[in-house]
Amino acid sequence: MILNKALIVGVFALTTMMSSCGGEDIVADHVASYGVNVYQSHGPAGQYTHEFDGDEQFYVDLEKRETVFWEPEIAKVAGFDPQGALNNIAILKHNLDIMIRRSNSTAAINEVPEVTVLPKSPVVLGQPNTLICVVDNIFPPMINITWLSNGHLVTEGISETSFLSKSDHSFQKIAYLTFLPSADDIYDCKVEHWGLDEPLLKHWEPEIPAPMSEVTETVVCALGLSVGLVGIIVGTIFIIQGLRSAGASRHPGPL
Repeated sequence: MILNKALIVGVFALTTMMSSCGGEDIVADHVASYGVNVYQSHGPAGQYTHEFDGDEQFYVDLEKRETVFWEPEIAKVAGFDPQGALNNIAILKHNLDIMIRRSNSTAAINEVPEVTVLPKSPVVLGQPNTLICVVDNIFPPMINITWLSNGHLVTEGISETSFLSKSDHSFQKIAYLTFLPSADDIYDCKVEHWGLDEPLLKHWEPEIPAPMSEVTETVVCALGLSVGLVGIIVGTIFIIQGLRSAGASRHPGPL
């Protein structure tokens, strides 16, 4: 499947480096991307995000015309007028239309996305957790990510980031699923993208250690008891030898 490369991205980045008091060693390197604007002629109208050290701080919902912060605490001390994002997207659309008219369209390469699924924290059956589906190497930035539980579509407890920009001009997207781990549940992160011949299902299920059989438990208990008895015997021998040595050292020698 071929996609005409009708995509324009605007990124304004600021790199801040802090040095030690001596000014010799760099102890931190932070990158803030202010206004990662994406507009393309296919699919959604675009997106506008702010990122810091690769993490999305907020995005602008272009349809609702409102700013959405990932951390509610940030919204208490910062704000952003969504009209600025709408203006930037309009400018990108205008520039893209001009570029298309003045140049020959070139075929964009549909990259094959890479998918990884992992839990947010160590899995304990019956304890709430979050599954994370990381989709990397996305280009063009058009993708559909859904969750399946035992083959059925999941519509609750899900969320996902906007497209996160990368230094190689590809994108990353992260989807989340809150769930209650159960031994009988199997989960799949389903990814649909033009770089795939068919939808990709990344499988995940809790790893539950197999219970020991009665024979195995008996053998383990017997070995543990044997080791314990050997330790007691060896310890007793050392104590007796120590007492004998002490008695011999106190015995008076010949005059």
